[in-house]
Amino acid sequence: MILTRPILTYYPLHERVKAFSSTRKGGVSVGKYGEFNINAYCGDDSEAIATNRQLLCQELQIDTNFLLMPHQTHGDESRIIAQDFFSSSSMTREMLLESVDSLITNVPGVCIGVLTADCIPILLYDDRHHVAAAVHAGWRGTVQRIVSKTIKKMGQNYGTHAEDLHGCIGPGISLTHFEVGDEVYKEFAHAGFNLSEISLKKEKWHINLPECNRLQMVEMGVPESNILNTQICTFDHVDEYFSARRMGIQSGRVYSGIILL
Repeated sequence: MILTRPILTYYPLHERVKAFSSTRKGGVSVGKYGEFNINAYCGDDSEAIATNRQLLCQELQIDTNFLLMPHQTHGDESRIIAQDFFSSSSMTREMLLESVDSLITNVPGVCIGVLTADCIPILLYDDRHHVAAAVHAGWRGTVQRIVSKTIKKMGQNYGTHAEDLHGCIGPGISLTHFEVGDEVYKEFAHAGFNLSEISLKKEKWHINLPECNRLQMVEMGVPESNILNTQICTFDHVDEYFSARRMGIQSGRVYSGIILL
């Protein structure tokens, strides 16, 4: 078997971090998981996942124990990854990453990240306190304002001020392709979102998830000039990134991560 390097999309978020999203290129998975998938919860072969994780760690030049991703449940829970996390048992580490959709750390050399396939990945960096976060914001997490809650938690634990944050909105589904039913539209309305800013009515309602999360960052005080919106639509670019709406739930996932240098 010829192993190839995973092809990553790197982001110029800040010179003191390495921020990126994986593409579908450069791994050993096949079929709807091809080629590069590291998500263990979507039906891919466990050996392929393990190999892909090793390839990613080699590319990032980190130990495999420092590649972290939560088992996401579309909620609003975040987890602080402190130094003592790595001295815990494997069972404890697994438990701490269960039912979490946002990771926060101030430990250099650790890659925290989230897995998506149309949902919105958001990477945050506090350049004053050298703290990073990775957020998984599907529509449910967006309605629950997971980005705002993550920023608040960064403030509570590390003294982060929103004006010191740099944010990156990674590959996710665009307004054009995120068609929703009336019940989802009403969820956003009940949560107090300005629907005129984030929605469009065609035959059905369409919601702009990247913009929803960008506005949350701005409302929290993140400077607009500090927010990088990649504007990569996973639905449109399914040849490069996984899209559950195009490929089905039993397909691979994009991993978006950030490492403090």
